[in-house]
Amino acid sequence: MSTVSTIVSVSGMTCGHCVSSVSEELESLAGVETVDVDLNAGGVSTVTITSTGSLSSSEIGEAVAEAGYMVVANDA
Repeated sequence: MSTVSTIVSVSGMTCGHCVSSVSEELESLAGVETVDVDLNAGGVSTVTITSTGSLSSSEIGEAVAEAGYMVVANDA
């Protein structure tokens, strides 16, 4: 089975707890296998989501918003 990588930029994350919150929300989406966050504390962090199918930018945005942050760019 092939996987799809989606890269999004998220603003507002400052620490490991922020990374955990965003990762937990994204991992709850159907098909998501892994979430890798490159934390840029206080700036824009890069989040790479590996899934078994493509994810809509709206569902990614909603999951990140649920964690209390905002997607500022989506390279889906």
